[in-house]
Amino acid sequence: MQKQLENRLLNCVDLLLDALFLVDPSGHILYVNLACERIFGYTPAEMIGRPMVDFIHPDDRAKSAEESLHVMAGLPRVGFENRYLHKNGHIVHIMWSARWSAADQLRIGVARDVTSQKRAEERQAATYAVSEAAHQAPDLDSLFRQIHTIITRRVPIAGLAVATRDPKSGDLNFPYQRDHQENADLVDETHARHHCEEVMRSGHARLLPENALAPVAADTPSADDSASWLILPLIAQQQAIGALILKAHPGALHADKDRELLHFVSAQVATAIERGQLKAELLRAAQYDELTSLPNRRLFQDRLSTALARSKRKHSRMALLYIDIDDFKHVNDSLGHAAGDLLLQHIARSLEACVRKADTVARLGGDEFVVILEDVHGPEDAHAVADKIRSALREDVAIDQRVLCTEASIGVAIYPEDGTDAEALLKHADGGMYREKAGEPAAPPPSIP
Repeated sequence: MQKQLENRLLNCVDLLLDALFLVDPSGHILYVNLACERIFGYTPAEMIGRPMVDFIHPDDRAKSAEESLHVMAGLPRVGFENRYLHKNGHIVHIMWSARWSAADQLRIGVARDVTSQKRAEERQAATYAVSEAAHQAPDLDSLFRQIHTIITRRVPIAGLAVATRDPKSGDLNFPYQRDHQENADLVDETHARHHCEEVMRSGHARLLPENALAPVAADTPSADDSASWLILPLIAQQQAIGALILKAHPGALHADKDRELLHFVSAQVATAIERGQLKAELLRAAQYDELTSLPNRRLFQDRLSTALARSKRKHSRMALLYIDIDDFKHVNDSLGHAAGDLLLQHIARSLEACVRKADTVARLGGDEFVVILEDVHGPEDAHAVADKIRSALREDVAIDQRVLCTEASIGVAIYPEDGTDAEALLKHADGGMYREKAGEPAAPPPSIP
């Protein structure tokens, strides 16, 4: 009768969804039920007789051994979590309920598979992290850096690149690419562009071998042809806006749960990038002149305040040039506003070419421009730049099949000689521009054959 009850009990145990373990004092498995094969991939015959530690994830073996000592000391444990390695290699998250049977000299443990729960938590955490990054990042580069960190904390990648489609030109650009050492040359952009276009067209991720995207010896066959690149499409509002390129050690991206998480994260990243692009576009529209792409009045005032503060702190000079294009109205009246717009764009590029990259060229409106020159030695430096600008603008330029040349009146103000605040410097430079315009004969209108 007792034997029949034991057999019936064992049959019931094999119906459990959770895994049941009986483990001897040395840590060897004496019994497992059939649920173990579903959870761990091993049959009972493959597990019985082997040390329990053989199946535990290497990173969790130390804490699992410590937990076993607590159980064997007579302290029942409920809710302890660790990770095991499935027979096929993927990670299984386990929650334990365990106690020690002193009479039987057995450690009895019930293992519940909480992998799905953990993945859901990971997805939720990733969603929150990406959402926070999209909200807090001041610009797209900061957003990409935060996304890189978010992914690295969840999947063992060696580098990340982001490809985005320019909404105006349609070109595919690579605004971000970094490896774990902060090197910016992660991929060969020519090779990467081809594969990204294919992924964006198909909407499906693609695994590639090491030599497919490497910037060095990209056409040389690799000794290890294992897949070490994963390209995922970035899809927002059912449109592919770019791609994520992940670099990992060969085989590291093969785990289903990692791939699943990355697919989920890529969807969140696409939304974040789209939001970041919109924010950047709105910010640019608020700070830059639409026609010339130069800083507008608002951004100029901010840059002037910053330059003044820097000059005061460093006890250095700075200069402000106020530029007015002479008889510009004649171009609009004679050739039309479209030609005038083209001329203004040409003038903007000419002004930028006459100054250093650290200087600021801005358009205040109409045909009025300003230049901020920091760290000048004296007025002679500023006047030299003004002369350079006059010469550059006098050069012939073809506009609407006409050859034009331009004269400009330029006023110069030096900090601190001509003023110690923005208002005073602007007033002095503006006055100098009008004095130059009034003190010289009116410049002839742009030459129109």
